[in-house]
Amino acid sequence: MQVDDERVLKRSVLLVSVFAAFLTPFLGSAINLALPAIGRDFNASAIELGWIPGSFILSSAIFLLPFGRLADIMGRKKIFTYGIMLFTISTFLIIFSWDIRSLILLRILQGISSAMIFGTSLAILTSVFGPGERGRAMGINITAVYTGLSGGPVIGGLLTQYFGWRSIFAFLVPIGIISLWLIFKKIRTEWADAKGEKFDWRGSVIYGVSLATFMYGFSKLPSTSGWIFLVSGILLGLLFIFFEKGISNPVFDIRLMLRNRVFAFSGIAALIHYSATSATGFFISLYLQYLKGFDAQTAGFIMISQPVLMALLSPLAGRLSDRYNPGIIASTGMGLTATGLILLCFVNGETSVLMIVLLLAMMGVGFALFSSPNSNAIMSSVDKKHYGIASGVVGTMRMVGQMLSMGIAMMILALFIGQQAITPATYPRFLTGMRTGFIIFSGLCILGIFASLARNGKLTSPRNQS
Repeated sequence: MQVDDERVLKRSVLLVSVFAAFLTPFLGSAINLALPAIGRDFNASAIELGWIPGSFILSSAIFLLPFGRLADIMGRKKIFTYGIMLFTISTFLIIFSWDIRSLILLRILQGISSAMIFGTSLAILTSVFGPGERGRAMGINITAVYTGLSGGPVIGGLLTQYFGWRSIFAFLVPIGIISLWLIFKKIRTEWADAKGEKFDWRGSVIYGVSLATFMYGFSKLPSTSGWIFLVSGILLGLLFIFFEKGISNPVFDIRLMLRNRVFAFSGIAALIHYSATSATGFFISLYLQYLKGFDAQTAGFIMISQPVLMALLSPLAGRLSDRYNPGIIASTGMGLTATGLILLCFVNGETSVLMIVLLLAMMGVGFALFSSPNSNAIMSSVDKKHYGIASGVVGTMRMVGQMLSMGIAMMILALFIGQQAITPATYPRFLTGMRTGFIIFSGLCILGIFASLARNGKLTSPRNQS
């Protein structure tokens, strides 16, 4: 009977995590397609449009680690449930946003809720699924993420085209409600392996302020104030590391990075990979709709090739990482991603749509081979009481990487276009800026291959780990 209960719990947790994993990636990819429509509605500049995804990513990055640690102490299911609640409420409120500032403010709330969801979901999966089956579970979970990314351009494009951009948010509210029903109905177990330990409020504040200061400075480059904020953010980050080393219950145990080679290099590889790839959809969406003249629906169908391959191949990559060295699989994936980015550097106004589809597909295969094996490597390298922190690290590396990627994109737009809207007069400058971005991203991804390979001397199949 106990075996049956355990099987039901595993199925229920996987089902709920799949629903939750779909929500924010779907919204992120759908929003990219809706940016031109939002820009027209609110008369927003290119920089303001950049802050629509950027504000979400920044707030997620700031709160992921603290919520991962809080989940270890208070209960992972509790934080996860509150996250779904906040996401559903903030998504509903965005339907009624009246200007660009109100939209960005509510996107910040969505980012906080996303941190609560993604700071706990992998920890819950790792708590339920043991070594040897964890990679498969993570592969299915990441498939849901990529299904959201796949559905976003298509469904988001259709909704924007026929019902307006606000309908994207209306579409997600019922899914949030269904997710809450599944949690209350199917999951009665709680996980809090660090219960009773103190929460590091001061470290959390220093961490959040350092990240916000760094990102704000990044968006203001190359102005003097931009450099001041950027350097201040770096100094606060160093203060955070120094402070965390001196306390007994840190929000982020720096010793995990210093003593655990697999954990450290897997985290660094994830950070670099997301930094090099996350703004690709932002650039390509604007390129297809402005320079190529496609409507949101058509652009969505063109962009679907990348996330579809991610969704199809992630379960296979996850299963492979249960049997073979996940570091080697992840490094191969990053190599494919780097190849796709290098070829994107040569995109111009005459590039065929077929070529864009093929390059996005290549990056989709690379992303699938990298993501679930890399997550499996991270989660399998730590003890149970650190599952929340490790889950938070996976999410933080993703969100900080996305933040840096969008930061680079926004800095490039500021340098090449400034506060102007994207119009036929600025198309040549936009194209030059986009190619410059892809050159930077290619260099980052090549560095990431070396970071991914650096852990392999210590990494074996998770099946052989306790």
